[in-house]
Amino acid sequence: MATADERGSGNHIGSVRGAFAIGNNNTVTNYEGTGTPAADPAQAELLRAVRALRGELAVVVENPQTLALRTELADTETEIADTGAAGPGRLARLRAALADAGAVVGLLASGAAVGEAVAALVGG
Repeated sequence: MATADERGSGNHIGSVRGAFAIGNNNTVTNYEGTGTPAADPAQAELLRAVRALRGELAVVVENPQTLALRTELADTETEIADTGAAGPGRLARLRAALADAGAVVGLLASGAAVGEAVAALVGG
């Protein structure tokens, strides 16, 4: 008797790009297209805080300081996603943008989290 593949009714996977799982209770983590995940827990925490603050800033009336902060947050998120870490120069620019937009950042819960994450990475 012919096997399922010989009858043409079996499964065949020719090539795969991305991630997939077959069967019950499987999980998949796919970093393709999202860059390198932050390996350092402090960088991962900064990334989470940056994303949260970006979301909260979406409802704030824009001014030059918040616009500059939004730009630094977006650039920081991109750098961490692409390389796994925000470098010292990026952290310094983010810290300055946080300070410049301090009045607004102080009102947002995630603003303190970003400030603390940056301070932990730059040492104070």
